[in-house]
Formats: sequence, structure tokens, C-alpha cells
Amino acid sequence: MELRQLEYLVAVAEEASFTRAADRLHVAQPGVSAQIRQLERELGQELFDRSGRTVRLTEVGTAVLGYARDALGAASGARFAVDEFAGLVRGRVNVGMVVACSSFDLVELLAGFHLERPGVEIALSEANSDELIAGLLSGQLDLAYIAIGESVPAGLQVHDLADEPLVAAVGMQDALATCRTMNLQELRDRPLMCLPRGTGIRGILDDACARAGFQPRIALEASNLGILARLAGRGLGVAILPESVAAANAVELHSIEIVQPSMRGRVSLAWRADGPTGPAARSLIRRAQAPAVPSVAPVRA
Repeated sequence: MELRQLEYLVAVAEEASFTRAADRLHVAQPGVSAQIRQLERELGQELFDRSGRTVRLTEVGTAVLGYARDALGAASGARFAVDEFAGLVRGRVNVGMVVACSSFDLVELLAGFHLERPGVEIALSEANSDELIAGLLSGQLDLAYIAIGESVPAGLQVHDLADEPLVAAVGMQDALATCRTMNLQELRDRPLMCLPRGTGIRGILDDACARAGFQPRIALEASNLGILARLAGRGLGVAILPESVAAANAVELHSIEIVQPSMRGRVSLAWRADGPTGPAARSLIRRAQAPAVPSVAPVRA
């Protein structure tokens, strides 16, 4: 008894036709018939009733069908286990990272994974969140660290690593430096400094302002949050920053909580909702989701 014969048995039973089964298996119909006949001779029983216009399982054939499916499932599982092992030994994983995200945890994650799976090639690229999301959806990336707002991009699954509010930051001499909170509408006509379009923080700001009925006045864009913090500290305007970035520059900056509505940014590890195809990527995701992984540095993009 061969697995090929069992495969033919299942196909003929499901198609109720030797011809359709042969088409499904991409083999010649006489070959399917011959293999089924050989299996019947080995078992000493007819498995199909060929007397009608369609092929039907006999009582014995019905009893054998379940075992045939189980055997094929076990063989498929064995092949999958081998493929998983081979992929983890010689695989490749493509990882993306948001611009300016100096996450020590990403370094630790990749370094630990490399020690565990030295044969897996790791490719790391840096881009804005919208480019990383597109890369994940197209299959160019297996997983990526992205910055997002409250909603998860369609088609992705995420594991949150950091979550913090965005604030308005101004220099100590700015007229707003006496404010503790402000409504988003109060930023309507003020020149703002923020990350460029395509970054997570900029997307959060643009979406919040759109819901509030206006477009933000972006007077200055920079791809580095540290530069934005320094410019705000020198009095060039209001910078939209993660709370932790503003706090790290508290000597020069005054932070104002934005309310009605508040804005929050997240750094999340993301991958396709239908799952990465490579075993190396799946292993890396499991490692990243492990409870022992500490939180990452502040939201950066």
C-alpha cells in the first residue's frame, strides 16, 4: 500500500469520477484506475462501485476512506515538520523598522534570534510606517516595527510594545508655556512642527485634525524627533512629540497635554493577519511575543 494509492482513493471518492480525479491530480486517467485496482487487489475487496453513471464508494471503501485521509494527513504533517526544521536552519527573515526608532529591544531580539538560529539570514531595513505597512501587505517584509494610532491597519496583526500620548511642546519663552492642557482646536491656526507624511505620528495628527474639521498648519517637517524638540526649545514653534521625548528635553521644553481629543501613539510589532509564510519569521514572532521581552523605547515615528 502506497501513499500515492491512498491519495488517488481520496480524489476519486471526492470527485465521484476517475476522470475528474485524474484532472485534479494532473495524471492520466488510466494510471489512476490502475493504482486503485492494485490497491483493491492488495486489500482483497472492491473499494468502488463502478456500475452506475458515477463512481461510488462501497461499504468497505467508505471504511477505508477515513484511514486513508488520516495517513495522508500524517504524511503531510511529517513533511511540514521537516520543512519547518529546514527553514529554521537555512531560512531568511525580512524585518522592517520605523525611521528613528532606536529600540534596544529590537537589537536584543535579533541578536538573541541569531544566536539561536545562526543559519537564518536576517535582513533589516528602515522606512516610514506607511512604507513598512505596504511592505508587510505585499509580502516583501515578514514583520516590522511600526508606529500607529488607535486602529490597526487592515490586513495586519500587531503586538503592542509601547503606548503613550502625544503632546504639544514649546520653548520656555513661548506664550503657551503657561498652559497645562489645550484643546486640539486651539492648534488650528498655529504653525506646527512634526514628522513628515507617512510616519505614524504625522498620520495620527492628520487624522485627529481631519475629524476635528481642519488641516494642521505644518510649518516645519523633520524626520528626527530630537531635531524637532531642539527647534521647539529654541522658539521656532509648537512641536508634536511623544510625551517621553518632550520629557527627555524638559530643560528646554514645556509639554502641553492635548485634550478633546487626546492623541496616542503606539509602537507595535506587526505582521500579515494571515501569518508570515516562512518558518523563520514565525519563530521570530513567537520570540518577540514572549512575556520576557521588555518594553521598547518611546514612539519614534
